[in-house]
Order: sequence, then C-alpha cells, then structure tokens
Amino acid sequence: MSTDRIEAERPRHDGPSTIALLLAIVAALIPLFSVIAGGAWAALAFVLSALLLGAGYLLRRLRLVAGVVTLALLALWTAIMTAVFFSDVAWLLVIPSGEAFARVPRLLEIASSDIAVGVAPLEASASLTFLIVGAVGVLTIALDHVVLTARMPLLGGIALIAVWLIPTIAVPRAVDLWAFALLALALLWLMRTETRARHRALQPAAPRGGVGGVAAVIAASAVVIAVIVAPVLPTAVAPAGGFGGGTRIDASLNLGDDLRRPAEVPVVRQWSASGGPSYLRVATLTELEGGSWRPDRARTVPVEEWEPDDSAAEGIEIVESSRTVEVLDLSSAQLPVPADAVSFEGLSGTWRIAAENGTVVSPSSAARGQRFDVVTRSPAPTIEQARAAQARGGPDDARGLPAETPDDIGALAAEVTADAGTDYDRLLALQSWFRGPEFDYSLEAPVEDGFDGPGVEAVSRFLQVRSGYCVHFASAFALMARSLDMPSRVVVGFLPGLATGDVVDDERVYQATTAQLHAWPEVFFEGIGWVGFEPTKSLGTAQRFASDDDGSNEPEPEPTASSTPQPTSSASAAPRPEDDPTAGTTPTSTASVTQALPVVGIVAAILVVLALPALVSATVTRRRAAQARGGSAVAAWRLVQDAAIDLGIPVPDSESPRAFGSRLRRHHGAPADAVERLVDAVERASYAPPGSFGDEGAAMATDAAAVRAGLYSAVAARRRRIARLLPRSLVIRPGSTFAEETPVRR
Repeated sequence: MSTDRIEAERPRHDGPSTIALLLAIVAALIPLFSVIAGGAWAALAFVLSALLLGAGYLLRRLRLVAGVVTLALLALWTAIMTAVFFSDVAWLLVIPSGEAFARVPRLLEIASSDIAVGVAPLEASASLTFLIVGAVGVLTIALDHVVLTARMPLLGGIALIAVWLIPTIAVPRAVDLWAFALLALALLWLMRTETRARHRALQPAAPRGGVGGVAAVIAASAVVIAVIVAPVLPTAVAPAGGFGGGTRIDASLNLGDDLRRPAEVPVVRQWSASGGPSYLRVATLTELEGGSWRPDRARTVPVEEWEPDDSAAEGIEIVESSRTVEVLDLSSAQLPVPADAVSFEGLSGTWRIAAENGTVVSPSSAARGQRFDVVTRSPAPTIEQARAAQARGGPDDARGLPAETPDDIGALAAEVTADAGTDYDRLLALQSWFRGPEFDYSLEAPVEDGFDGPGVEAVSRFLQVRSGYCVHFASAFALMARSLDMPSRVVVGFLPGLATGDVVDDERVYQATTAQLHAWPEVFFEGIGWVGFEPTKSLGTAQRFASDDDGSNEPEPEPTASSTPQPTSSASAAPRPEDDPTAGTTPTSTASVTQALPVVGIVAAILVVLALPALVSATVTRRRAAQARGGSAVAAWRLVQDAAIDLGIPVPDSESPRAFGSRLRRHHGAPADAVERLVDAVERASYAPPGSFGDEGAAMATDAAAVRAGLYSAVAARRRRIARLLPRSLVIRPGSTFAEETPVRR
C-alpha cells in the first residue's frame, strides 16, 4: 500500500481521540482549583474546550486542510470570547470592535496584579476569568492541532503534564493522587486511541492488542502505586539552606498535616534588643466562605513606601521595638513578620505589605534565606483602657457568621461570658475557659473523631469533644467572639519559639520550628486596633494588659518552657511513645497493628503489580482466541507469535509464515499438522479473495492452542514460569527489533 493511500485512509476525524483529548484537558485543569476558587470560570473553560474540539472534529470530517481547521477554530474562539466578555461593544455580539481590543490589556494587567499579590485560592474576578478561559481556549486549539491534526499525542501529553504541574508547584500541598491518576489514565487512553487509529488504517484486519495491553499494565501499575503505596512512604523534609525546596505551610488553616510532620525543621530565628521574642504572622483569615475560613486577599503596597499612621486613640501608649528576623527554611511568598510593622531593612527582592492585616508578600521572591530588620509600633493600652474600649468596627467581613453556624456556638459563648461586664472581660473569660481544665491539646483527637478542619461544623464538634489543636481553639474563639457581635479574624504564623543558647549582638536568639507553627485569634477594638488572644491550651502567652495601678505597661513576659513547650514534649509536636506512660504495657497493641499496616499495604501492592502482566496477558490471549474462533486467521497466527516471543523464540519480520512454521516444527516442538493448517489459513486470508474458503474458526483456535502447548512443553519449567509471569509479548511486537534477538537460553 502506498504512502499516499495510507495518508488518505487515515481516520483524521477520529471521535474517540477527540473525547480522550477533552478528558485529558479536564484532568489537567483540576489542580487549578487549588489556585483559583471554583466558579463560572470552570464551566466556561470546560464548555469552551468541548465546543472547540467538537468543531474541529466536524471540520476534519469535511476533509478540510489542517491549516484551515486551525484558523477556523481561532475564529470560533474569538467569537465566543467576544460574546461572553465584550458583547456590549461587539458587532453582532461576536465580532470584536476596536474598543473590545482596547480593553484586553487592562484586563490582563488587573489579572496579573491579582495573581501577584493575592493568596490562593484566588477569587475569580472578571479579569481573572477572562485570562483563564482565554488561555484554556488557546491551549485547546494548540492541542487539537498537535494531537488530532499532526498526530503527535506524546507532545500533547507533555504539554498537559506541564499544565497540571504549574498550579501544583505554585501552591505547595499534598499531591491529589486521584487527580494525578485521572490525568494518567486520560493520557494513556489518548495515546491508545491514536495508536489504534493508525493501526487500523494500515492493517484493517489485524487483531487489537499489544499497545493496549502495555497501556493497561502501565495504567494499572500507576494507579496502584499512586493510591496505595505513595501515602505510606516517608515524607521527605528539605534541608535548611540552599536554593529551592524548603518547608511549606498551608495558610488556609489546614495545618494538621504540617504539625504532624515526623521531624521538626528549624524555620525562623529572631532576636531583639527591645524585648522578648514576638509571634510572627504569615497570613490572616477574616472571611468565612461556605463555613470555612479563607485567607485574606488584601491590596498591598511596596514595603519601601509603607508609612502607616498610629491609629490608637489619644492617651494610649505606643511601644516601639525593633528586631532581626532570619528565615531559615520556608518555601513561601509570604514573609513571617511581627504585627504592627512600620519599616523593613535588608529585604532582598520585591516585597509588598497589606495595610489591612500587616502581612508581607512577594510576587517574585521567596521567604527562604531572607534576613531583615523590622521596626514595630504597637498600641499598649492599660487594662482599664481596654475595658473602656468596645470591640466594634473593623472590616465588614470580620463580623458575619455563616447561615449554617450551629446554635450551640453562640449559646456557649453567652454562657461562658455571662458574668463579664465589658467586651475585653468577655474575651478574657473565653480565653481562660479554653485554657482551663475542660480542654485538652491533641493532634490526634480531631482525626479520630472526624473533625480535623477549620469549618463551623468542625468547631461545633470540637466544642463537644473539647480536644484539638491550635486551629480548633483559634477558630472556636473567633466564631464565639462574632456570636457576641465582636469583629474577629484568625492569624496563621509561628509561636515566638525557644531560646537556642546562641547570642547575636549580645541578644538571645529564639528559634521556631515546624512544631511551633500556630494559629491564634484577633479581635478589633475601637481606638486600639486588632488585639491578639491566646486560647490554645498549654501554648504561647495568654493575653492580658497591665493595670494602670502597676505603674507600668511593659510588654508581655517572654515565653517560658511551660508556655512555649520544648520540642520533645510539646503539645504542638506529634505525640511520641516515650511521652505515653502506658506505652509498652500491652504486648499486642493497636499501635503495633497500625504500624504494620503500611508494610502490609506495600507488600500487597507489590504482589498486585507483579501479577498484573500475567493477568493482562491472559486477557489478551482469551480475546485473540475468541477472534480466532470467529474466523480471524491473523488472530490465530498472532497467538502463536506471542507464545514464541514470550519463550524467547525469534519472530523476524523478514520470515514468511511458512518458513516460520517450518522452523517451529523442526526446532521448537510445535505439532506439524496444526502448524501446517494454520499456515494454510494465514496464506488463504492474505492472498485468496474473501469468501473463497469456509468457516474454520473453531479449528484455527484449536490448532493455535495446540501449537502454543507444544512450544511451552519443549522448554524447561523455569522458562515456562518466566514466560507466564513476565510475558514479553505485551511490549514486543512480532517483527520488531527485540523480537529478532538471539533466543533466550532454555
């Protein structure tokens, strides 16, 4: 068959490949939901991809030139984007005008700014939706051309993997194994449909298999390893120093996995000549969306231009202090800084500060390796001034409660604060209640009881169980404050840390590790600003301003080993067996069974993976046998060739069926009569006109089975076992280079 004829018969309008490509695009876009909050953009992007691929499929059915198909898709993309985003200034709703083109740079500028200074997951504004949907459309057109027109699915697969990886890297978090498995399966199906289309065009009568079997083995192995083995492997912790890598934290209050890390890593150090160590904030969470806290997305200004005004009321003292902060190992675009910062020196790169919450972020730099001096100016009211102030004002989104907030949260808040006469005293009562004997600190209780999260339902469950960690204490405190009509928010950052014994410029150095990752609430007071509280039992320093009668208004005392626990016995670190007085008293404990489960899972996964090739080979063999019984001489002959390849018998492309059959009879134990009948059937199928011989399907299947049995019986038992457990025919096709190798030793 000539090359021109092959090209003419190529199924350029292949429907399965189009569907496979659409699924692959959808799978590649799933990680975007960790960067951009779900919304209309997702529906628009998926619908646009489906419309473009569907149009390409129809145009290829009309046998249009490849370049014309791509140009037509670009025109369709332009019309859809115009109708959705610029219909008010378009001609006939779909033809862009000059004003529409003039709006595009501004939309892109706003979207770029939102990405640079926002905190994931970003709210999908109109400009950001335009950017995402437009980019997905262009990607779809490019993939349509590369995969369906140019027939290069591997290149398209590389592009889709890159799309999948970018948001995964941009917002570090645990890998979504199911999303990865979906992407892998979609790409394997895409490559299989394309290969099958080519195979059918070249050999219409050839049986299916080979590449499909290999794809099935790879897909099944990938799913088993990703879903079963990966979760039980030890977590790698990046070393401090150097470029890239580093410790990552989740600023969305999902801190459980970060706090349960198997090893503590030093993250940040600080020292100061004007007081003790300070809490360091990384992000604030004010808005409750869908019952869960969302990181603030505040407007920022360059730190060099930051000139805050003292917002404290007249008569309230402002305490100025300075400290040096050194970030050892934090792979984040958010900088750990003390509250009420007014100036920075020594920062490298571009950094911006948010006026609403004092957090510092960068569109291009990393926190790791930064060492800077920071000056803070903090209101320090007396306790009498705090009691005279009201917890009112602040941003609007700091007061709202979701409609689904359980009633028990507000009822408990009212009960605990019933005897307090001022807002400040109510908050002190809440703080003391949480830090009292009714609550316990535990990283495991929320997991065991199923409320390991920051949402209102988790808070309600925490208030019943009364055992959790900083996320639950801080969330519960903030929600209860809001139920009392006080504006509140939650801050994510680090505890002050512990003294290291090092001295810099005659000042003691304090160091916080991943075990001191922390969350705490803040409440807004008129005339004072945001005031931090510490409800988490056994951690940090409880909030309490000094009395005017004391004659001073000094900062809070430095944390001690009791208030900021040591790493080896800290409630902020994962529980250790040596801390449990009952550990080791029961020879066969639940813990020992739990520890054995990962090993059992790994062994089971290995056994499944080892058995997969034999299972897939058996499936392919049964399918070909069924095709042979249906009258396919090619399928019957392929059964013989596969058995030869599995046993290491060369199957060269240059050898005719008759010569190959003769060699099998003389040297490899194949029954002569069965081989002769199969060779005759293959020759008739290849050269005789259709319908020139009768139905011999059952006989051909029987002969193929007899030849396979003869080949297997002629080799040693060890070789037979290897051939069945690791069938080479799944990856080696008859006539290929590997099929012509020297026979395997028997």
